[in-house]
Amino acid sequence: MGADAQDIGLTIHLHPTLSETIGMAAEAFEGTINEEMKLAAVRAIAELAQVEQSDVVTAAYGTQDISFGPDYLIPRPFDPRLITKVAPAVAQTAMESGVATRPLPKVEKYRRSLQRFVYTSGTVMQPVFAAAAESGRKRIVYAEGEDDRVLRAARVVVDESLATPILVGRPDVITQKISALGLRLQPARNIEIVSFDNQDSISQFADTYYQRRKRHSLSHDVAAAEVRRNSTLIGAMLLCGGQADGLLCGTFGADTNHLRYLEEVIGLAEGAHSFAAMSLLQLPRHTVFICDPYIHLDPSAEEIAEMAVLAVAELRSFGQTPRIALVSHSNFGTASDPSARKMRDALELIYRRAPDLEVEGEMHADAALSKPLLKRIFPDARLSAEANLLIIPNLDAANATFNALKIVAGQGISVAPILLGAAKPAHILTPMTTVRGIVNMTALTAVAVGPASHDK
Repeated sequence: MGADAQDIGLTIHLHPTLSETIGMAAEAFEGTINEEMKLAAVRAIAELAQVEQSDVVTAAYGTQDISFGPDYLIPRPFDPRLITKVAPAVAQTAMESGVATRPLPKVEKYRRSLQRFVYTSGTVMQPVFAAAAESGRKRIVYAEGEDDRVLRAARVVVDESLATPILVGRPDVITQKISALGLRLQPARNIEIVSFDNQDSISQFADTYYQRRKRHSLSHDVAAAEVRRNSTLIGAMLLCGGQADGLLCGTFGADTNHLRYLEEVIGLAEGAHSFAAMSLLQLPRHTVFICDPYIHLDPSAEEIAEMAVLAVAELRSFGQTPRIALVSHSNFGTASDPSARKMRDALELIYRRAPDLEVEGEMHADAALSKPLLKRIFPDARLSAEANLLIIPNLDAANATFNALKIVAGQGISVAPILLGAAKPAHILTPMTTVRGIVNMTALTAVAVGPASHDK
């Protein structure tokens, strides 16, 4: 590289985040910073400057036309990848140069742990990302493969070794967008593309779809037309045909339209009687999961009990111990209208199906989220701490609760929607989903594939 100590020191001084990042890596080595560590930091910075821009940088500066050149030599201070790129490089060099008094057992594990300083969702997602990275690059199909957010997310997914992206769309459009966005994505190397124009695949999908739905008034011609124009249907067919391990869809269009194809092609998991949705919110003092803000308009007691049991498995994938509160306007018998009775009945059904679960209700939301308040109101409650899974009586209440908390208390940090009850790992995103949201859901989908995937 040809840089001497003065050049290296100047580069570090010019970048406000770099000295903090080196300091973070040096904390583990009793404050020792040698010239090799500085050079490693500069090289990492140089590499980062030459790759495509983060979506965070794009949003902060309001432009996508940021690329390496005379006017752009070092990354922007807003780039969240600085910490996860530079600090591990410095740590690795510290160990190799012999100044590390407490060497890290795994630099990659250290790098992943730094995400909690970068993304607010990093803490709750950390066990999910770790499990996804160890799962063997599951094949996740993205129905809206031409979406800029999906393409940017695919780049992160590849970089983080979370999965192998399969993009549904027109190859020429996807290739053009990859070039325009400056992404390091290469078809047939680190991503796959399934084309609307591939007549052999479309014909095969149409035949399979027709066979599945021919006794539901679907003709072969209509099946072919549906496949040619609907990317979610193509993604569902790939998943069911074993050509993909998981599916993400829904970055545009109504969620009911996407759910229709998941129901028709993928179907329900064994023992499940209906789909449900769950959302995660990382609040300042709590991590809370909420059911069901998207699908069930007015679920029955049986449906509430089923979604609670299904949600428990998802909570455990986040490393959470489930504590369930059945939320109501009634507080332990203060009302006896149909809604309150429904939640009471659901509680009894959950006790029968999973007697070891921590579950309580019907109860007010404030009592569910405050152990001291709950203890004062109902000392015999079966929750050992604040609830982390809120089951809410109907869609209106769940949706309003989720969106209000997301903005007022959660500052918009969420992982959602998580589809419950599907026979295979599939989730319907929302048109407001961010790049990071897509990455989070990719990791969650990869983890849900489990040991029965194609690489086992």
